[in-house]
Amino acid sequence: MNFLIVTFELIKMFFIGIQKGIFFNTNGQKLAIYLESLGPIFTKFGQLLSTRTDILDYQTAKELESLTDSCKPFSVEIFKQIVEKELGDSIENIFAVFDEKPLAAASLAQVHSAKLKTGEEVVIKVLRPNIEKDVKKNLRLLKSAAKIFSYIYKESYRLKPNEVIRDYETTILKELDLKLEASNTNLTRKNFLNSKELYIPEVYWDLTTSKVMVLEKIDGIPCTDMEQIEKYGINKKDLAENGVMIFLNQVFRDNFFHADMHPGNIFVSKENPNEPGYIAIDCAITGSLSNDERYTLARMLQAVLKQNYKSLANLFITSGWVNADTNNIELENTLRACCEPIFEKPLSEIEFGKLLLYLFQSTRQYGLSLQTSLVLLQKTLIHIEGMGRQIYPELDFWGIAEPYLDNWLMEQFSPLKLKDFIIENKEDILLKASEVPTVVFEALEEIRSYSKNKNVNNQRIEELEDRLTGQKYLIRALAVGIIIVTIVLIV
Repeated sequence: MNFLIVTFELIKMFFIGIQKGIFFNTNGQKLAIYLESLGPIFTKFGQLLSTRTDILDYQTAKELESLTDSCKPFSVEIFKQIVEKELGDSIENIFAVFDEKPLAAASLAQVHSAKLKTGEEVVIKVLRPNIEKDVKKNLRLLKSAAKIFSYIYKESYRLKPNEVIRDYETTILKELDLKLEASNTNLTRKNFLNSKELYIPEVYWDLTTSKVMVLEKIDGIPCTDMEQIEKYGINKKDLAENGVMIFLNQVFRDNFFHADMHPGNIFVSKENPNEPGYIAIDCAITGSLSNDERYTLARMLQAVLKQNYKSLANLFITSGWVNADTNNIELENTLRACCEPIFEKPLSEIEFGKLLLYLFQSTRQYGLSLQTSLVLLQKTLIHIEGMGRQIYPELDFWGIAEPYLDNWLMEQFSPLKLKDFIIENKEDILLKASEVPTVVFEALEEIRSYSKNKNVNNQRIEELEDRLTGQKYLIRALAVGIIIVTIVLIV
């Protein structure tokens, strides 16, 4: 039965695609109209697709950004029923005031304003009824469509349809758990708790479940409302520069970044115009990088800033972002051809986020493959920098980023960093250090056993055996030394 339903839905999608002209001279505008006609879950898929600038050209990705995640609200009666079921009490007993008019209605959730009995202004976010069922049904359709596309389209390997759908599945299923979003919100709030740069609303955990989340209601200026920013006398230069620092701190200091920082989720605080800051909401989509990825990214950004294309090419290859057999010199020349025309402009006029975008797109011919977090990060940078330049057109991203990256890279090799690493990983280090002699001596015994039974290269094996035997005390001392250093640093 499921097979027949999926087949029917795919045929319907095909005919809608013909109507919208999606199969002939496809562009981002046509694709956006097509996805909107398929429903809100597909619209949301289009929004995620707009972030995949590693596989889509800039114009198509830009046109997909026009997709809005707004839907017809569901009834307030159903909203109340969900809240009361999840929280185990009536709306009247939980809230002093409840606004029946929705504050926002999106594809996955709906938001209403309220006031707690203790007087705090809050917002209530509730997942749409039966949304999980709808999402899983549409995911099945997307997976089937991706498989068919892979079979019939020869260039599908470049567009990575199956990979894109898997990423979308991971992202949207996370958004169906509001406890996870609440956790992301709480962690981001902790990271910026004493910061003037960014404010994150408080989560009311006793009123939060997987389907309901209650948050502090914020009062800020939409970051695109320049008239209000002017009216409140906000220091626009400091505000724009703070946006850059938020991005850098989230990525390199915290290793946890808000990956959906589009203008609809960002507000400007009214509290202190001379020391301005932002307010961010909707932390459903976040990203983090491995230590290696952060280090590689920092070195890559530094290489771009210094126009060191040889180093940049090596980083692309050694990081696994492009095919391992890519010719270094050829890639270096491609990167130079991409960047040099851009660097003809004054640094203050160069949009760094878009420069990264052009770098990634110019290297697609070498089999570019990026982790989802890196793609999200690049998109986040475009949003942050674009927002900053709208507020303050003379924003010097380069002047802020270069010393920050230089300092961060130097810190990675400082004794204090080593101490922090040892303390953080002390159990693993102690365990591995204690295993070193055993591993070496087991290898030695294997060599001895091999030398007794084989006549090939016996002389070289005996030499290796003698070297290992002669250094066994050094190996023991080294292992003991590692353990002692670890203990000293911990104490």
